[in-house]
Formats: sequence, C-alpha cells, structure tokens
Amino acid sequence: MRDVNSLNKVLLIGRLGGKPELRYLPQNQRAIARFSLATNERVFNPSTNESRIRTEWHRIVAWGKLAEFCEKFLTQGKQVHIEGKLRTRSWQDREGNKRTTTEIEAQNIVLLGKREETADIEPFPAETPAAEPSADEEMSLREEGEGDDEVPF
Repeated sequence: MRDVNSLNKVLLIGRLGGKPELRYLPQNQRAIARFSLATNERVFNPSTNESRIRTEWHRIVAWGKLAEFCEKFLTQGKQVHIEGKLRTRSWQDREGNKRTTTEIEAQNIVLLGKREETADIEPFPAETPAAEPSADEEMSLREEGEGDDEVPF
C-alpha cells in the first residue's frame, strides 16, 4: 500500500536508443523487455550566449504483455511517452562486489510521432497494474548478470 504522503512516479518523453531486448524468465515464462530512452534538454550559457543540447539516458524495463508490446512495436529512434516508477535493485557481480542500478519500470507506454508511423498500430490495452517481480524473478536477473553497469542498458 502506498504511503499517503509518498509518490513514486516517472513521466518521460524521449526517443528509443535501440530495439528493446525481449526475454522470458525460465521459471514462469514471464516476458521482460529492456531498452534505453534518451531525453534532451536545451541548456543556455548566459556568459557565452550559446545553448547546447544535453542528453540524458534512462534504463527502461517492461514486464508481461507490455514487454511483448515493446518488442513488437518499438524501434530505434521511435518517440514515446513512458509512465512508470523508479526501481533500484542490488546484486553481486562476478568478483563478489555489491552492485546497484536504478531503472524505470514502465507501467504505460504511448507511441508518439507522425500519424503515418502509428496508424496501423492498435493502442496498447490497459491492464491491471504489473505485479511486482517475485523473489525468483529478481534472483534470475541477478544470476544472469543483468544490470551490470558496464552494459549500456
């Protein structure tokens, strides 16, 4: 249950860095998709009267039917709106060091861009909120070395 004075919500509009990677967890065949999303902001330097674009990269994770939707319809460079929440997880790397990573767990994805690009795609049906990853699913991700900081996503 959510604390009355607490909220974990992320809203992003950006472009995909690559095609989502879809896998199925061996224990229960639950789908998981991972991909990166770039958001840009213009930064102005008043002393030089110049502006530049700053890009921030985000790690996105989607579960279940939303993960399958991502694999089917998302491509590199596609503009999307993502609504989700921050998740931090820890694991031990191959050398025994404790590692952590923070990702955005997607709960809703809306395709953006020109109508021609999205005309043949049915909207993703709303479903009940994604279940929390089970302890077995979390363990499976750790065993496979997922979230290694050397990996771009």
